[in-house]
Amino acid sequence: MSPASEPLALLHSPLHASHVALGATMAPFGGWEMPIQYQGGGVIAEHTAVREAVGIFDVSHLGKATVTGPGAAAFVNATLSADLRKIGPGQAQYTLCCTGTGGVTDDLIAYLVSDDEVFLVPNAANTAKVVAALQGVAPEDVEVLDRHREYGVIAVQGPQSAAVLSAVGLPTELGYMSWQDATYEGLPVRVCRTGYTGERGYELLPAWDVARPLWDALLVAAAPLGGRAAGLGARDTLRTEMGYPLHGQDLSTEITPVQARAGWAVGWKKDAFFGRDALIAEKTAGPTRTLRGLVALDRGIPRAHQQVKGPDGRALGEITSGTHSPTLGKGIALALIDTAAGIQDGDELIVDVRGRPLRVQVQAPPFVESHVR
Repeated sequence: MSPASEPLALLHSPLHASHVALGATMAPFGGWEMPIQYQGGGVIAEHTAVREAVGIFDVSHLGKATVTGPGAAAFVNATLSADLRKIGPGQAQYTLCCTGTGGVTDDLIAYLVSDDEVFLVPNAANTAKVVAALQGVAPEDVEVLDRHREYGVIAVQGPQSAAVLSAVGLPTELGYMSWQDATYEGLPVRVCRTGYTGERGYELLPAWDVARPLWDALLVAAAPLGGRAAGLGARDTLRTEMGYPLHGQDLSTEITPVQARAGWAVGWKKDAFFGRDALIAEKTAGPTRTLRGLVALDRGIPRAHQQVKGPDGRALGEITSGTHSPTLGKGIALALIDTAAGIQDGDELIVDVRGRPLRVQVQAPPFVESHVR
């Protein structure tokens, strides 16, 4: 194999050695080697810890980028989908970086620092694409930098999350989607009250060099509260119970926010953002397919790419995300369904699970109660 054809080495988070010491099952994710689950627990135990106590996640694979310079916030507002004018400094916003045809290059969180600075947290594999899209249209005095390897990201999620942060001296009295800069061992940590689980929680952005001691301290504080380290397996079951989209499955360059029912993340009254004309046209005409929630009525687990059919056997769409819900004890899924079929909540459909019919009921997410606020 020539050097040009050799696979790229997986990146490691600043917490990699800790994961190995905890006996984590590691796997590739967005170009990084990340923990899927930990020895002595497993996905269900880690999922349950988040719902009932607290879970500590390493999500350092998430991207980090800065947009700085005169009018940086106005520039971001003219490119990304959500209306950044609706929040103030010290607040964060879920937003989308769309393509010219209305697809989604990535979904991300924008932290508003000031009129002249915005901090962005995209998904791992798409960071370079988001940075390139912004750099391609940025004014000369606005700088867009990829700072992926300068910060770790640790998510502390669950009803005991505030107690864990207090134990390590970090701020907790934050409104939903608000953030505050703090320090740990003299190095900066940005603390935001947000997350991807449906529970009250925080995402911490520590300087790369302080991420491991902070992680270790968080685990020590979480243990007596019934908390534990949690991997990306539990993160996926938790987010699916909430109906939160995963880019590359429920949102993509081929799946628009109109189709994915993410129009709430679009500032429709703005004069400009990537993909604006295409999205307005689709919204006006109505999407040909719509993301719907499904709950299994029989034993079985729906999985991505399985076909969804009507009671008459007619193909109606495809599963985008599917899993076993540890909270409900049954299969759940998100699926893109033909809008013309007129499917409503409560309707019964069929998922083709490797040739076996699985009865499912259409249900709007979240599938379990959210406590995020």
